[in-house]
Amino acid sequence: MHFSAANITALIIAASFAGGLNIYATVLTLGVLARTHWVALPPGLHGLGETWVIVACAILFAVEVFADKIPGFDLVWNGVQTLVRVPVAGLVAYHASSQLPPQMQLLATAIGAGIALAAHSSKTLVRTAVTPSPEPISNIALSSTEDVLAVGITWFATHHPMIAASMAVCLLIAAALAARALIRLIRRPLKKMFPGSDRAMIEAERGREI
Repeated sequence: MHFSAANITALIIAASFAGGLNIYATVLTLGVLARTHWVALPPGLHGLGETWVIVACAILFAVEVFADKIPGFDLVWNGVQTLVRVPVAGLVAYHASSQLPPQMQLLATAIGAGIALAAHSSKTLVRTAVTPSPEPISNIALSSTEDVLAVGITWFATHHPMIAASMAVCLLIAAALAARALIRLIRRPLKKMFPGSDRAMIEAERGREI
């Protein structure tokens, strides 16, 4: 991998999206690649190959594999993981861009954290809509897909960063559109159950403006 500014930026975009889905799988994948020297990574990411990092991420990844597939508990888990996925993704972006000028490094960190937050938020919204379904299959299938995507996109980003970044952007847009559509579907039955809710919200907004 050639460590140009464009390639590093693309790697950050793809890895940050993957981190928003499953940060432990993302860091574990980067750590294993750094440890085995299977592919060249930016110098700032070599620390991810440390034994304690790989072991810690492997254990936490194993925990998430089960916790993220329990209907109901997965929402609590994802809520707590907001405090982990976003800052860790920003930290990974910061170290990945260590070769760039300080201003660019700070910008890369903000971009990494922002993309991770967007991916995490879209994932949580989709989960909120899917989790109430009576059967657990859809929840398990969705969680498994997220795990595979996190590992796959991270690995692909280290080999073909531009393509991986494009895939991440397309998936992020698709996830945002899906979350928006699901929110609309949820709001429809709520409007029927609470027909005066929209009017009350409008009146409350007018009161704030006054």
